[in-house]
Amino acid sequence: MAISLQKGQKVDLTKTNPGLTKLVVGLGWDTNKYDGGSAFDLDAAAFVLAESGKVGDDKDFIFYGNLKHSSESVVHLGDNLTGDGDGDDEQIKIDLSKVPANVQRISFTVTIYDGETRKQNFGMVSNAFIRILDEDKNVELMRYDLGEEFSIETAVVVAELYRNGAEWKFNAIGSGFQGGLKALCGNFGIDVA
Repeated sequence: MAISLQKGQKVDLTKTNPGLTKLVVGLGWDTNKYDGGSAFDLDAAAFVLAESGKVGDDKDFIFYGNLKHSSESVVHLGDNLTGDGDGDDEQIKIDLSKVPANVQRISFTVTIYDGETRKQNFGMVSNAFIRILDEDKNVELMRYDLGEEFSIETAVVVAELYRNGAEWKFNAIGSGFQGGLKALCGNFGIDVA
């Protein structure tokens, strides 16, 4: 049975699941009905981070425009433009055995594409979640439901995987950002023109 996490909770991932190396990170959401006229396009991404909490270079940002990390440890399975349907809206595969030694964290985020222009924010999004699956066994290990605490934010740092000695842990963050993708990238050391 999957562990259900609360905001701020940190749990062990690999110590309690010996031999676990291949994960699927599933992110999902629903958009509330509103009459803004524009479709919602939410985008999941992963930032592959060094000890500093920043990326080494722009290629450490894995998203719909850069689907695979050079180490092949992080692979985005593609952009869902509408969020329609049940289950995961976007998925990112992680192979812990391929994560470079200098990488300390992998942060998972969701942004609203063109949210400011379309006057959309996470207050209009419901049922948002992240879940970690054991890819080999196709079993959900843990899940974090974000709740409804966002109002004006257009980007959210949902959660992260991080090293703790030789093990990996999962941290349910749920921290919102104003300024969308540009603000989020700036936070992780990417200069967006």
